[in-house]
Amino acid sequence: MLDTLIVGSGFAGLGAAVKLDEAGRRDFLILEKGETLGGTWRDNVYPGCACDVESHLYSFSFFPNPEWTRTFARQPEIRAYLEATADRYRLRDRIRFGVHVTGAEWDGGAWDVRTSDGETIRARYVLFGTGALHDPAVPEIEGLDRFRGTAFHSAQWDHTHDLTGRRVAVIGTGASAIQFVPAIAPQVGHLTLFQRTAPWVLPKPDRPIPERTRRAFRRFPLLQRLQRLSLYWRHEALVLGFLHPTVMKVVQRLGLAYLRRVFAGDPALRKKVTPTFTMGCKRILMSNDYYPALRRDNVAVETDRIVRVTETGVVTVDAGGRETEHEVDTIVFGTGFKVADGLARMNVTGRDGVKLADAWAEGPEALLGTMVAGFPNLFTIVGPNTGLGHSSMVFMVESQLNYVLDAMRTVDRHRAVAIDTRAESQAEFNAEIQRRLGRAVWARGGCASWYLDEHGRNRTLWPGYTFDFRRRTRRLDPGHHELVA
Repeated sequence: MLDTLIVGSGFAGLGAAVKLDEAGRRDFLILEKGETLGGTWRDNVYPGCACDVESHLYSFSFFPNPEWTRTFARQPEIRAYLEATADRYRLRDRIRFGVHVTGAEWDGGAWDVRTSDGETIRARYVLFGTGALHDPAVPEIEGLDRFRGTAFHSAQWDHTHDLTGRRVAVIGTGASAIQFVPAIAPQVGHLTLFQRTAPWVLPKPDRPIPERTRRAFRRFPLLQRLQRLSLYWRHEALVLGFLHPTVMKVVQRLGLAYLRRVFAGDPALRKKVTPTFTMGCKRILMSNDYYPALRRDNVAVETDRIVRVTETGVVTVDAGGRETEHEVDTIVFGTGFKVADGLARMNVTGRDGVKLADAWAEGPEALLGTMVAGFPNLFTIVGPNTGLGHSSMVFMVESQLNYVLDAMRTVDRHRAVAIDTRAESQAEFNAEIQRRLGRAVWARGGCASWYLDEHGRNRTLWPGYTFDFRRRTRRLDPGHHELVA
């Protein structure tokens, strides 16, 4: 029987492996459904893919990288960093690739984890590091199955399909679309961007990091740590705007000024792409080339509602009921991911035969996004309400790992079989979280977003400062848990 089974080899899975090894808990195995490691940074290889958090903050604190070449790293460099992490901490031999977890069951003493190849792996602890951005969301549109052209999601980019001269429909205007639209616009024959809601976009302060700076970071590591600290506190200052929508409206003026500057000669297009909700209600995006791409002669922004897809195009209807067919041969979905309940769709059974899908029937909940009542010795890294709209998720991952290790130490110290979360503690915590979220811009900003589940509750974001989350996860509160003998 394994001590710990880790599912996923992105930032969460690799970070967990490193910290378990440091703590002397070396009897662990990582299962990865893909053929290589990297998680979302392996899967998302669309043109222009990059991070929207600065490189020196979007990395492990225990493994700084003085070699970042840009302020905001692009996908190949982030994936290379994760590969380097696996090499530095000798994790490759601890990963089994091409293994998809299909379910897990608690039998009173350990977890029996089932895989797609029919194997059952028994482990004392199970740590899900699968993250939120791995299950692409494709909208259900009438007729899509009859489309004769090529259609794919940005997270499943078809690199065999040459876009040169193509008539391309892009559906969605989220974080992926604002990166790949400028990248493919010069190549395609014509691009129609179907926009349901205009996002807030701010200039991205991205630039190359000079060799002299990288050399200084290599020679004086303290300089890089100070750079990271400066970035951290700059991002934390943004929380005030998210928690107080009236403050965010002041920041919103920057976005409006950017719009006026880029679309100075095209007021009609500017009106189309001007958001109608308070900045921050949806994810704030950053780009220097998205708006200019929309002004190209071969790009059109379509705001009428999509009603169906035909064999040769996309049909929209205007406010007066008039339909228009836009002929295209390629459809690219930039429609994000199913983030709210990915783990619930897996067949996980806890104490007394309770299914996780049933426990989360009204939406996913966990204590500090990490432990779920009724599911002992199971941990969810980047679980419910740990997402951020302002800073680095790697910081949250490391915070959660502190909590996980303290839970394991508590079990060892008391010579118990397992540790479980009290249902009342989980309920109290989530009631607090929802109260705080109800006062924030995500609830009061006048928009509907992927942050919300089907019941309209925000199961995605942490409603505050990350240092507060770090404080609360530093040590386990014994009163919130019970030991299983």
